[in-house]
Amino acid sequence: MYQRKGFFDLPPVVKTLLIINLAMFVLSMVFPNLQLYLAAYSFKSEFFKPIQLITHMFMHGDFWHLFFNMFALYMFGKILEDVWGQKRFFIYYFVTGLGAAALHLGVMHLEINSLMSQMPVDQVQLVLNEGGEILMSGRNYIDPQLRDLNLMINTPTVGASGAIYGLLLAFGMLFPNVLLYVYFAIPIKAKYLVMIFTAIELYLGFINRAGDNIAHFAHLGGMLFGLILILFWKKKQFNRLN
Repeated sequence: MYQRKGFFDLPPVVKTLLIINLAMFVLSMVFPNLQLYLAAYSFKSEFFKPIQLITHMFMHGDFWHLFFNMFALYMFGKILEDVWGQKRFFIYYFVTGLGAAALHLGVMHLEINSLMSQMPVDQVQLVLNEGGEILMSGRNYIDPQLRDLNLMINTPTVGASGAIYGLLLAFGMLFPNVLLYVYFAIPIKAKYLVMIFTAIELYLGFINRAGDNIAHFAHLGGMLFGLILILFWKKKQFNRLN
């Protein structure tokens, strides 16, 4: 199998994604308010815009968040794009990224509605009307329910992690017995790594809802939509051959 060497020999979609993510990170350092427009906010937030479902995938919270996502994109993406081709890889990447955002925001919407149902209408309206501006100023409410609701509604989500988890799933399905090295030292087959990551995200998403500031359901959403798309492609190919 042909092995690509170096950044300039990367397949075009992966290379373009790496460049865009790096460029957006630099821009966000120069213009911090960029996150207000491009990060993904809750459907209830005054800052929410539909385009954020795409743009949040190119925003990252800090250097290490960017580094690990782009390292995974480089490692898995170049192989998957070589196998699938540009068009299919492009479709897969954005379907998993959008699916991740949809599941994350959908679960968050249910949690927000559940909390709102326990609060007086005037308090809910207070958060909806002014909560975003208060949080943007670096402040928040003292009341625990007001504080939690405001954080849930107006804390943005950034990063390509949903699509990256989709790539991990695809790699594990296409190359299940290939050894991957966790922390560059511990060898584990790709299929087992996918299972472990899925179990961890399920646990943290459903059981350990402790506010660790990680969008676990976005990771699960990327894997779920990736699985659906791969199975759809396989079925379509099977039907064509028969």
